Amino acid sequence: MNNKPMLNAYPDSMGGRLSDIVSLLGRDELKEAFGSFYILPSIYHSDLDRGFSVIDYDINEELAGRQDLEELKKLGIDLKLDFILNHASTGSPQFRDLVKRGEQSEYKDFFINWNDFWQGCGSMTEEGYIQPDRKYLENMFFRKPGLPILMVRFPDGKKVPYWNTFYQEEHYPLYLGQMDLNIRSPKVWDFYKETLKKIASYGADIVRLDAFAYAPKEPGAKNFLNEPGTWELLGRIQELASPHKLTLLPEIHATYEEQIYKKLSDKGYVTYDFFLPGLVIDAIENKRSTYLAAWARELVENDIKVVNMLGCHDGIPLLDLKGILPETEIQNLIELIVERGGLVKNLHGQKNMYYQVNATYFSALGESEQKLLMARAIQLFMPGKPQIWYLDLFAGKNDHEAVKRAGASGHKEINRTNLTAAEVNEALKKEVVQKQIELIRFRNTCRAFEEGAKVSVEEEAGILRITWKKDTFCAELMVDFLNERYEIREI
Repeated sequence: MNNKPMLNAYPDSMGGRLSDIVSLLGRDELKEAFGSFYILPSIYHSDLDRGFSVIDYDINEELAGRQDLEELKKLGIDLKLDFILNHASTGSPQFRDLVKRGEQSEYKDFFINWNDFWQGCGSMTEEGYIQPDRKYLENMFFRKPGLPILMVRFPDGKKVPYWNTFYQEEHYPLYLGQMDLNIRSPKVWDFYKETLKKIASYGADIVRLDAFAYAPKEPGAKNFLNEPGTWELLGRIQELASPHKLTLLPEIHATYEEQIYKKLSDKGYVTYDFFLPGLVIDAIENKRSTYLAAWARELVENDIKVVNMLGCHDGIPLLDLKGILPETEIQNLIELIVERGGLVKNLHGQKNMYYQVNATYFSALGESEQKLLMARAIQLFMPGKPQIWYLDLFAGKNDHEAVKRAGASGHKEINRTNLTAAEVNEALKKEVVQKQIELIRFRNTCRAFEEGAKVSVEEEAGILRITWKKDTFCAELMVDFLNERYEIREI
């Protein structure tokens, strides 16, 4: 994986179709700014969560075409795409066949039959599903209230419970939701193999493994990041991906104190730097570089390869900071971003178990252009491959109207505003946008950042210095948090 800046957007984020974004990337204003493009999974056929409930991995022709992907390659831009390992949409051909044929379906075991899974571990209820004994549920991680079950009605009228970690709705004979895949089924592995082959055929270089840590399941386990099952799954996926020369990027949220990022790194994987967004806000707002500098040094000293970011399609991660920031400081960050219009989404009320704040990064910084430019400069000089959320690039503000339109579960829409071509053109005239693009282009073209560069980090009295050196080329960032300014020197 190269370490050049990567744009991150939906295929319809800027202009309405992927072709509009491709055209934009070829324009003088953005030429040579990006080396990669992470296109979110609404590029596939999907029906929920703006792409993360995949029906099938064919290209959604309403938003994109193969020609668009070929044009990206001509621009010298690598491609990153998603593969969701844990679940598939109820609209998938496999689930539709299950509903249509019931016990006769060849996909009967493609999904996880709840009662088969928990056989001998609980008692049958009147509703027809096994209630696992308490000892099996004590450590289990839940993403929604109640047991993760969808009762699927077979053609003979029988209702069969299937495992459903995430969203679900039943409007018989139709269902809406994301059904967990049974990784013990050979058919699932055939599906994994064919899907990776298909994604590779689109020209993908990087494959983000979404929700992979939920896939391995065992009675009595947490059923999120089970060990060693998670690593065994990842190893098998790597074997399938290697013939296609695909780089895997496992996506997993865990606290700093759990050191999962380090385990991934030790196993040779690039991992996400989910600590950076909160650490940068902490540094800027509290006028200190202590925690940020310590994290930068750890990345360098342990040679941890990461993709970093500020904003993204999800919220600003704060659970992840446990162990790297004191709990009171994490809570202060939450309160600050909420005061500035951010929205907190807790895991069914258990704030201390799971939380993030949904906001644009610009709004999280109080809509200060100087702070946004400081944050961007820091991101671009941090060790790793910088991923740039399109709305942050254009200094997007919290979109509360979009949240209202989306309804009860629409908190994420605060940071997913689609921009028209006219809005993009107008935004490109803004100084804060032009300066960000200038910074990104510098990161993409300066030879000090080339593969094999050495990074050093110095910190003293509120001033942070990060220096990149490759052969005779050198680039240095100085950030003065006390006086809210930064300076870049190319030596």
